[in-house]
Amino acid sequence: MIRTFFAFLCLWVFLDRERALGDVIDDYITREMTRREVPGLALAVIEGTNVSKLKGYGVADRQSGRPVTAETAFEIGSITKQFTATLILMLREDGKLRLDDPLPRFLAGAPDDWSDITIRHLLTHTSGIRNYTGLDGFEVSRHLTAEQFVRAIGAVPLDFKPGEKFSYCNSGYNLLGFIIEKVTRQSYWEVLRQRIFSPAQMNSSFSRNLPGSVNRAAGYEKKGGQLVARDSNLTDVFAAGAIVSTATDLTKWILALNSEKLVKRSLIEELWKPVKLNDGSAYPYGFGWRLEDYKGRKNIGHSGSTSGFSATLQRFPDQHLTVIVLCNLGEQSLATVIARGVANLRF
Repeated sequence: MIRTFFAFLCLWVFLDRERALGDVIDDYITREMTRREVPGLALAVIEGTNVSKLKGYGVADRQSGRPVTAETAFEIGSITKQFTATLILMLREDGKLRLDDPLPRFLAGAPDDWSDITIRHLLTHTSGIRNYTGLDGFEVSRHLTAEQFVRAIGAVPLDFKPGEKFSYCNSGYNLLGFIIEKVTRQSYWEVLRQRIFSPAQMNSSFSRNLPGSVNRAAGYEKKGGQLVARDSNLTDVFAAGAIVSTATDLTKWILALNSEKLVKRSLIEELWKPVKLNDGSAYPYGFGWRLEDYKGRKNIGHSGSTSGFSATLQRFPDQHLTVIVLCNLGEQSLATVIARGVANLRF
């Protein structure tokens, strides 16, 4: 009888703590959204194999007042890169490419100074190719083919010798998307659906360039102290950052990685291995994942920022914790700051 009562008391204390923490997280999110003027936000907290929080806050569309839910689709920006990198390693496993293959093998019209650039350089942002973001001629309305893209960015001289240093480069991940299309003879989006989205049952993830669904968030920017609708004349970020997804779908992605449902552990560890530069030093970036330290804790993740949106996926492997934040305010690093604030409440 005493043992039963003690077990019940422990369970009550645990559940009360969980309820209190849930309220603390809700209070924190609400406070940060108000302070930072975030219209809407979706949050997922994954602890081991348990999804302890999956919730929407605020509005997906200020005009209609439609609420955000865990099923609301947001642009996730550069979180896309980890999906592109995973596809490349899958194709490597299939024997269709090698990470040290030079670019001219796959990209017709590649300039002579790309002959020493490999797929590995593209994955790790060490190619020396100029980042096209902000350059004229790469708008989504133009939708450049692989040949047109190679010709346009190839006309710009390399910033440094391949492998010499790290310099964040969306151009490299677009090129990876074209390489995926070359070796599979399918569109990047079809390969992504077949190899990752369908097996992981990520049924609400797609290209941002597809017609909008009723459950898609509108993006906003701050201008002159006011929130305004985001600029629709977007850079075509393709395999570098064009995925639209939901908190629910990204939770499925993390659970699939944790369970090795999609890829084996050795491949996942390869994604998280720091890049080695030509001088032998290491830089804390793997294949589509940043490898950082947060308050003395290992932090593996990536942020994403597009016009009108900020997103982040942050893993703390030693604590078996992952926090995902998606919001419809285009402020760089906003989602990561909020996600790490949530993580602070779980450490």
